[in-house]
Formats: sequence, C-alpha cells, structure tokens
Amino acid sequence: MQTNLKALRLQRKKTQLNVQLETGIEQALLSKYESGKRIPPTETLILLANYYNVSMDYIMCRTENPEINR
Repeated sequence: MQTNLKALRLQRKKTQLNVQLETGIEQALLSKYESGKRIPPTETLILLANYYNVSMDYIMCRTENPEINR
C-alpha cells in the first residue's frame, strides 16, 4: 500500500504538507502510511481515494487499475 500512496502523491507533485492541508490528515500520519509503519483506517482510505481520484483497491495494491471499483 505504501508504494501506491507515495507514488500517487509524487505523480501529482505534492508534498506531504500539501496533502495535509488539502485533506486534514496529519503529515506525521501520512509519513507512517507511506512508509508502511501504520495502516490507514477505512475512513482515511476513503478520503485518500477521493483525494487522488482512484479506488481504495488501487491504494491497497489489490489491483493495478486505479479505476476498478471506484
């Protein structure tokens, strides 16, 4: 999961601080999600999927297609 989260952020040329300001998710938590030290709760996964306009399955590496189940 952490690979896709970081890749999505970098593809959009966003910093963790940008994502924090736009989603309300603390930068420290984003860092832990991206490094695999924590798994985001369902509500946060929904928020990130909506923010990046991809499916939760894509974020969780259950598919390589970001459009599936969106």
